[in-house]
Amino acid sequence: MRLRLVLNGRELHTETDPLRRLLEVLREDFGLTGVKEGCGEGECGACMVFLDGRIVNSCLVPAGSVDGSEVVTIEGFKGTDRYRMLEQCFVEAGAVQCGFCAPGIVLAAEAILRENAVPGEEDIRRAISGNLCRCTGYGSIVEGVKLAARKGNGLW
Repeated sequence: MRLRLVLNGRELHTETDPLRRLLEVLREDFGLTGVKEGCGEGECGACMVFLDGRIVNSCLVPAGSVDGSEVVTIEGFKGTDRYRMLEQCFVEAGAVQCGFCAPGIVLAAEAILRENAVPGEEDIRRAISGNLCRCTGYGSIVEGVKLAARKGNGLW
């Protein structure tokens, strides 16, 4: 099938099998390696993207279902002031080590802050619960999101 989508603000097209995973299309067809494959079962969060404004695990999304949709990956989000604020706050909180989980966690943080500009700890933990991190534990990630909420100055 001919897949048409708005990817990180640009209208793009590719030929693909409609049952192929969005994760594969993003990585293999468009070279977006910030989208990681961890578990391939929607459990680890390494492949998270925004699909029409909602956060999803791209390993669970058939390419045929996104025709005409808008997809934002970490590469597209990186150019925003909101990303820069999250990045700064994650660094200050020591919330990133190896980086494998970071794109998904940053997008999960963005999703919760879009929904609730001043989330409580329980809200943050619930929002990032679909992301696995084996390096930092979750305390520093929660602190990074809290710091971003405090320093956001109207970004969220």
